Amino acid sequence: MYDVSTRKRALALVAQGRSLNSVSLETGISRAAIRSWHDRLEPRPRMSVPPPGPPTDEVSYSYLLGLYLGDGCISAHPRGPGHYLRVACADSWPGLIDACAAAMRSVNPSGNAFRVQAQGYVSVVGYYPHWPHLFPQHGPGKKHERRIALAPWQQAIVDAHPWEFIRGLIHSDGCRITNWATRLVAGERKRYEYPRYFFTNLSGDIIRLFTTTLDHVGVEWRQANPRNISIARKASVALMDTHVGPKH
Repeated sequence: MYDVSTRKRALALVAQGRSLNSVSLETGISRAAIRSWHDRLEPRPRMSVPPPGPPTDEVSYSYLLGLYLGDGCISAHPRGPGHYLRVACADSWPGLIDACAAAMRSVNPSGNAFRVQAQGYVSVVGYYPHWPHLFPQHGPGKKHERRIALAPWQQAIVDAHPWEFIRGLIHSDGCRITNWATRLVAGERKRYEYPRYFFTNLSGDIIRLFTTTLDHVGVEWRQANPRNISIARKASVALMDTHVGPKH
């Protein structure tokens, strides 16, 4: 008999795309046992799940959408019709990992989300046959090499819950830092510090989704370069601190 944590670890390795043979060799668990656990997660053809409508928990979805656009991916199950949603979260931010797992469990109709430890980060993973219906931005290749646009129902959710979307994007590809500069005061050069938010992404489409949503909530921003958005004005930083805050 294997305890629950042992089973979850084996299934998490399979979810990474590893073969049953390699997982068996690493864990010492028979391939038959791993296959039997995994098959219980797979819906039988006669019990297939119909494509979903828009998620009912719009707040969690708006946040998870931001995380997905930044650090998420969807991959097909290697032996079946299902899909895995993975969001990579740095070990440095355990609160972010918890928030991501909670949002994924809430959005995932099957209610599952587990964690796979890697070097320096945790992948929060959820299995569900119809992730591509919930995240139609899924497609072949890297996000910055293809067009990224929200479906009308997604845009309606983001419009209703813009701060959650912004928070997800910042938690994935953004940060809050303390900048410093010097200024000449009465002939003496003095140093002063000020907080600033940055968002960095290679996709011009995702950059535009971010800045359009900032405009919606009244946050002033500046494009430092094609990949970076800076938020430094005092009132806008205060708004971001109220609704987003630093990662933790």
